[in-house]
Amino acid sequence: MAKRIVSCLLCVLILASVAASLCACSVSVEPSGGKTKNLIEDAHITPGAKSADALNKAYTPAVAEFALKLFKQSLNDDGNTLISPLSVICALAMTMNGARGETLAQAENVFGMDIDSLNEYLGAYISALPQGEKYKLSLANSIWFTDKNQFDVRTDFLQLNADIYGADIYKTVFDGKAVKTINNWVKGKTDGTIDRIIEDVDDDNVMFLINALAFDSEWQVIYEDESSVRDNAFTNADGTVSTVKMMFSGEGTYLDDGSATGFIKHYADAKYAFAALLPNEGVSVFDYIASMSGEKLCETLSNARASAVNVGLPKFESSFSAEMSEALKALGMSDAFDRSAADFSGIASLDSCHTLYISKVLHKTFISVGERGTRAGATTAVVMNYCTSEGPVEELKTVVLDRPFVYMIIDCETMLPIFIGVQTTMPNA
Repeated sequence: MAKRIVSCLLCVLILASVAASLCACSVSVEPSGGKTKNLIEDAHITPGAKSADALNKAYTPAVAEFALKLFKQSLNDDGNTLISPLSVICALAMTMNGARGETLAQAENVFGMDIDSLNEYLGAYISALPQGEKYKLSLANSIWFTDKNQFDVRTDFLQLNADIYGADIYKTVFDGKAVKTINNWVKGKTDGTIDRIIEDVDDDNVMFLINALAFDSEWQVIYEDESSVRDNAFTNADGTVSTVKMMFSGEGTYLDDGSATGFIKHYADAKYAFAALLPNEGVSVFDYIASMSGEKLCETLSNARASAVNVGLPKFESSFSAEMSEALKALGMSDAFDRSAADFSGIASLDSCHTLYISKVLHKTFISVGERGTRAGATTAVVMNYCTSEGPVEELKTVVLDRPFVYMIIDCETMLPIFIGVQTTMPNA
């Protein structure tokens, strides 16, 4: 079991976006004044059969490392942080299926594998995600592009993303109605946890590549005894103290890496689990995160042991939003955001006077942890701009989580984590 747990957290990083395979190929979206055309429904793009390939676990450490690095780059020093590496990597993978040259090479270096291997890995992962009556992880991908005549999207690019990621394809006028339509799609695919991802469109926007996911699961053992939930102090990162509702239970898996102790708490049927790591007294949660690596995380999880552990888990809700361009540039993916260097010729036919580049990578998450279980959602939107080439470049143990802690939702069936976050502050109950 320790190996399964290790694999699970080790993969903490991967997931971000990979989603759409689980979803039907065509979705019901409110049309924008009759201007939105679903190319799947119109059979302009016909998704092929999903791959039945087994998950190649040789790539798991690479995705885990990507996820952890992205988490570190996304940390909000002033508050709580929560990202879905799965959501991010899915949206980026769809986008990079149209990248070429140095733009693609940089992305592959950040991913830790070539794009074909990433497609194979994510496709197999998506196909293996478990679903049940008391737990679900639903994922969806979509590509929305402008109906401007001069923007000629390559059919093979759309077809590849429909085949691998189950992406729905929409051609529409980019106006206020399209913004509403896209946000309605995101809200529906995240079970209402994320209301919107796009605020507006501008003249240079020509494509949005979007991933959305929703997680909803009961605990394996629900907190039904009123005595198991009681007021408890929580010391915030700034030293102030909040009174929170703490849920107490006995669990069976204990973690200890020398700098932090933690536990694994399963959801219904033990297909997914909540994992937490509490830095030792005197160790800052930010210093602890800085010390984390994929290799060290694997070692911690491989040393997980079956042991009775008294657990205190605060009830909490957290939401987070970020524009991830700078984080991805810092990881080494700079050309994709540089209008003079980006090469996305695999997405659309481009003349010598125009260039296509990523202007933004928008990411939003939400989580609610309570007595019955956990509800969470995430969405990522890669915003593509199309403009003239000239112009400037745009740059019996006890673990009570009563102080800042790192937490995750992990997939124990395929050994891949879905969310990773840090809770540094808590409001009074």
